Amino acid sequence: MTVWDGLVGQRAAIEALRGAAGGHGMSHSWLFTGPPGSGRSNAAIAFAAALQCERAGCGECHECHTALAGSHADVSLIRTEKLSIGVDEVRDLVRRAALAPVGRRWQILIVEDADRLTDQACNALLKAIEEPTDRTVWMLCAPTVDDVLPTIRSRCRLVTLTTPTADDVAAFLTRDDGVPDALASYAARASQGHIGRARALARDEATRNRRREVVSIPARLHSLRDCMTAAANLNEVTKEEADLITGELDARERADLDASYGVVERGRRPREYAPALSVLEKGQKTRAKRRHLDVVDRGLMDLVSVYRDAIALASGAPGRLVNEEIRGDIDQLVRTSTPELNLRRISWIFEAREQMLEFNVPVALALESMMVALKVPEGSGR
Repeated sequence: MTVWDGLVGQRAAIEALRGAAGGHGMSHSWLFTGPPGSGRSNAAIAFAAALQCERAGCGECHECHTALAGSHADVSLIRTEKLSIGVDEVRDLVRRAALAPVGRRWQILIVEDADRLTDQACNALLKAIEEPTDRTVWMLCAPTVDDVLPTIRSRCRLVTLTTPTADDVAAFLTRDDGVPDALASYAARASQGHIGRARALARDEATRNRRREVVSIPARLHSLRDCMTAAANLNEVTKEEADLITGELDARERADLDASYGVVERGRRPREYAPALSVLEKGQKTRAKRRHLDVVDRGLMDLVSVYRDAIALASGAPGRLVNEEIRGDIDQLVRTSTPELNLRRISWIFEAREQMLEFNVPVALALESMMVALKVPEGSGR
């Protein structure tokens, strides 16, 4: 087993990275792009492991294991739970980049969400990439090249990842996670090539139930009341899922803070505790907001998949639907609308997504407006 085995459906990228790790086409800065769930950060981490490995990514040595586990002294990963990556975080990385590696090979800095860099952070990063030290490698990850400043991306070697096929994802779930074939096939289709989402669907029945609730929405939008109810339910179910993800981490961070200030042992709060708690709670609130938006965004992509299925079914396109298990609902959409209307519905979903992610429109308001736009036309029948 090598460091590349966890990259699903990325044969071309693996060949390029394996060649660079072997000394062919190596660069001091890299930009990994690809759709959500394609494995951008996983590819960067695997490449980092290969660069630290004497055998270019054997997957068995100490260097490979520590790099993949996130504990290698010369591999630094910056990921954020906030809405952006600030200049202070990047300056800290830049300082580390100037240090000689502890080991004999490379000092590697990975920025997982390079599209979230602020303007100041980008300027700080640009100077470090323009004038790298001899044994430093930068790896940036972003959805597309357009999400990174031209001055930065022009100095990086590009690695483009693609959306894995459903067959590749299903085979990965069966091989690595022991998921039964039928469940693996469903999770692969429903995830639309998102590896993390596929694993969650395969492992957790509650996640599958929440998705089934979301994809059943289009067939139920017959009245204004239906639309308001669907918007409220989607907001509630996504908030619940986001809270499940962040709640445990919040509690652990609060316990660590209490312990560091001696609140647990002494039962009193030092004067410095209140400001530290305020900073922590502010960061947790920002993280919770981002996580909720991420979960809502995933729900919107599930909705889009239903209307795409309806367009595919109306056009007679061969192959299984993404939402094969609700084919009856999709048949109903085909009968009560046109492909042109379903294309407009998809555009309305993306408009709601943009309102929430780019213009900070409250989630509940954006979802209500979207659901009204998606409503089944009057007189279409139930």
